[in-house]
Formats: sequence, C-alpha cells, structure tokens
Amino acid sequence: MPVRGRTSAGTTRGLRRTLSSPITLLATRLADRPPQTHRASDRPRAAVAVVLAPDPDAMLLIRRAERDADVWSGHLAFPGGRAAPGEDLRETAERETREEVGLELATARRIGQLDDIAPNTRALPPIVVRPFVFALPRALPLVPNHEVAGAAWIPLSDFTRPGVLRPVEHQRHGTLVRMAGYHLEFGVVWGLTERILTPLLDLLRTDS
Repeated sequence: MPVRGRTSAGTTRGLRRTLSSPITLLATRLADRPPQTHRASDRPRAAVAVVLAPDPDAMLLIRRAERDADVWSGHLAFPGGRAAPGEDLRETAERETREEVGLELATARRIGQLDDIAPNTRALPPIVVRPFVFALPRALPLVPNHEVAGAAWIPLSDFTRPGVLRPVEHQRHGTLVRMAGYHLEFGVVWGLTERILTPLLDLLRTDS
C-alpha cells in the first residue's frame, strides 16, 4: 500500500528493512521537514517524481525529446508535467512517470515532498512545480515514450564526484548567463531540475 502522507516513524523503520541507508536517511529527514508550498493560485500547477532505488543507490533522470514548442527541449529532468483539471498533484507525478517511462508509482513508497519551485525568469512559463520523492525496492526497466529521448538510473555517487557541480553557460535573450549544473555522462542537469536536485542532495549529507 503506498504511503500518501508524511512518513511516520513506523514507516521509516519499515523503509530500513528494504532500502539502503542514504535513502532511509532522506526519508527520515523529509519526515522531519515540512515542505514549503507556493500559494500563487493563479499559476498553472505541475508535479515531478524524484524516484530513487538502491543497489546501487540511484536516481531516475530523463532527457526530454527535442521539440520546437518545448522551452525545456532536450534538457535533463525528472519525469513530470502539468496537472490535468481536478487532478491531485501526487497523481500528476505518478501519471506522468507512467506515461513517460512506463514506471508505475501507485504502489511505490512516497517518502516525502520537496519545496515547491517556480521559474525565476519571465522567459519560462509561470508554473509552480511540486516535487514528490518516491522509493522503489530496486531499479526497474524504463520504457521511454515519444516525449522522452532517453532515461537512465544515475548513481547518487555521480552527483558528488569532484568537479561534477560547476557553472553552465546559457544564452538568454542575447545575454550570457552562468548558473550551477551537474555535468554527468548522461548530460548536464541545470535550471529548474538543478534547483530541485541540490536541496535533495544537501539532505543526504551526513553532516547536515
């Protein structure tokens, strides 16, 4: 049965029996930390799924397909998208993950929720994104649909290697902008996805 609310102490103890210690640590810290939610009711809502699996500890990332109408075309991202009318945001994250990579999260453990996030530039759609964190007992096969050019389980250790987090240069309306990014073999994680990923990795630090 999936966990729908905040992870209780009993649920966290159950996670220890099936998940590795970094993922269990994250579940514990998310349970102790209420997420910050965005109150702008006039903005479209979206949700993404941050999916983790052990042995080795890894995170699911997708590469969005190249499409002219998509401002995030070709970017690395978490599975997700805009909410359908009347749809709960958790259901949005689960539906988009199922559609984009064929991964069913309805029976996965939802171990927490990260802070809502919104673009900090007018060049992007004025949406509010809610990240949900799920844990699977193992990394499952991925079947990308037409919206996804690739999908992979990325070891968490790849994000903490020396030199992986370094500046990314991006042209925005003729101006060169520098921002943080994770330079992986799979590609570069930057922008909204980096702003979701970095706080999650901070929670995994044993000294935090």
